[in-house]
Amino acid sequence: MRLLVVEDEQRLARALQRGLAAEGFAVDLAHDGVSGLDLARHGDYDAMILDVMLPGLSGYRVVRQLRAEEHWLPVLMLSAKDGEYDQADGLDCGADDYLTKPFSYVVLLARLRALLRRGAPSRPTVLAVGDIELDPASRSVTSGGEPVTLTAREYALLEYLMRRPDRVVSKIELLDHVWDAAADTAPNVVEVYIGYLRRKLGRDRLETVRGAGYRLAGGTP
Repeated sequence: MRLLVVEDEQRLARALQRGLAAEGFAVDLAHDGVSGLDLARHGDYDAMILDVMLPGLSGYRVVRQLRAEEHWLPVLMLSAKDGEYDQADGLDCGADDYLTKPFSYVVLLARLRALLRRGAPSRPTVLAVGDIELDPASRSVTSGGEPVTLTAREYALLEYLMRRPDRVVSKIELLDHVWDAAADTAPNVVEVYIGYLRRKLGRDRLETVRGAGYRLAGGTP
């Protein structure tokens, strides 16, 4: 297995290289975001360990660029930034896992093995169905290139449907996954919010399949 470690603390980078080599990995090093991105693009790596705070380009920008180019190299982010929003930002921008410094080397190895077991399936960070695009990181939506303002519930409903394009999704499934399953929510609330989305996105985008549910069409209306 070939790994890329992008870390500007050179002592830590060398320590990771020695430790991972002892585990049987072939390890290349980069110490800034620009060279790390270049190696990730052109090297045949099985996974990358990527620091967040890097000279040139931050780890966030490196992984965003890779995902924008549809490069699905598994990425484990390392950072001294241990806030919950920092971790959420790392995962939302396309990283597969996030480990805070100081870290346990045993845990790093375990997480790395988990990444390698999963491999690198396609997992775009921006959802697109027809000309509707939804970016989970920025929680923004565009239709035909124009921004669309949605409430939190409308956004959650659209995201759920966009992750299942051209599939019929029942009211019960939407209630279970978009609303609080424990709450006493009337089924017709789904119809109400489908109506809100149709007004904002176009009526033809959301098809009612009688007796079955709703389908978000992938074609341009």
